[in-house]
Amino acid sequence: MIYLGGASSLPCYREVSLGRQQMARQAAAQTPVPGAAMIPPYAQPVIVVGVTTSQTCLVMRGRLRALRLAGFRVILVASPGPLLDATASNEGIEAIALPIQRAIAPWHDLLALIRLWRLLRHIRPDMVEFSTPKAGLLGLLAAKLCGIPHRVYLLRGLKLETSSGLKRQILIAAERLACSSAHVVIANSPSLRDKALALRLAPASRLILLGGGSSRGVDVTHYYPGPSSMRPKFGIRKHDPVIGFVGRLTRDKGIAELFVAFEKILPSAPHAWLLLVGWFDAAEDALPYSLRWKLEHHPRILVTGMVSSTADHYRAMDLMVLPTFREGFPNAVLEASASGIPVVTTLATGARDSVVPEVTGILVPPGCPDALADAVLALLQHPARRKQMGAAARRWVLENFLETQVLTATINFYKDLLATPAETAIRLPSGSAPEASVKSG
Repeated sequence: MIYLGGASSLPCYREVSLGRQQMARQAAAQTPVPGAAMIPPYAQPVIVVGVTTSQTCLVMRGRLRALRLAGFRVILVASPGPLLDATASNEGIEAIALPIQRAIAPWHDLLALIRLWRLLRHIRPDMVEFSTPKAGLLGLLAAKLCGIPHRVYLLRGLKLETSSGLKRQILIAAERLACSSAHVVIANSPSLRDKALALRLAPASRLILLGGGSSRGVDVTHYYPGPSSMRPKFGIRKHDPVIGFVGRLTRDKGIAELFVAFEKILPSAPHAWLLLVGWFDAAEDALPYSLRWKLEHHPRILVTGMVSSTADHYRAMDLMVLPTFREGFPNAVLEASASGIPVVTTLATGARDSVVPEVTGILVPPGCPDALADAVLALLQHPARRKQMGAAARRWVLENFLETQVLTATINFYKDLLATPAETAIRLPSGSAPEASVKSG
């Protein structure tokens, strides 16, 4: 990995550390995604994938490797951090650390835009894929200025949904500018596409959905039902009910509402545990210190911090909750479903696409602790229903969101996009299965 940053320097791009020979050895030792179209080695296209923070690398596992194994040379750009280094190493790709601020910061944003422009002008990739609000805006603007022939905006969610006033208007304008700088905007879920259309972020012809959504699906060989070693590790008794959460511990994820709901649950289920698998993110929607203190010192709440693998944590849960206010398409829900546990989540954008209501989980209004508590208690008090929902959830994932299925749709679409002049109409990926088709307006 190389670093492009510093207080005032704007260094030129240099060759990254992962050599071509090493990449070739890794590619030869692994099997490509079944059904994905392969690209001849002599025609290897270059794709630059950009996100704002290295934390987002957590949701890109498997996706980057699949692109590489399909014949792309993949270069990942994100703010510096251990997760960027680990992702590059695990996925067998190249990585460039380039500081990008999550918050609105005009001077830093201008520096990041210039650095991205210089980087892309030097690399001259065949395609770019940027996601997350700030990287989406700056990366796609830089790519447009450089004349990159194929520009993709992967819409993972809309931060503006939990904003108001002038800030909301600024975020709407920024999203529209990012979308207008892209040739294709891929929405991560059906409801997210609907929301983007309602906000007039992009025309229907440019705003598409691959299959049923999700950016990577789920590896069902890693997430599966079974016993867990986490219960004895945390001192949880075998028959104690465990309510789980996986993700960033922030306001937008509904953690404040979850705490209130759990306090309402305890009188009816005094042996219940709340297992929070995640970390206190220092984002704009960070939790107040008073709430963080309560979570860390509550006798029936366990906070794990960031963990490298969450599979065994899901198996320790009786059900998972995601009381979110906004999503793109929550990977945690798919992982929980693959693990055979039901999910209680909200009617928020993206979240409502991640369960089949009353079949694989329960939907409640966002920001409503009473409804959340009632839904959780309904499942805790009816083990047979909970088991039935968990089994249905895994079947649903197996039918619709296998990792190979989702990634095959992406690879074939990108391959078709490379063969299509940038300004012409979007075409369906050749040979794609019905569930991997492109849905547009």
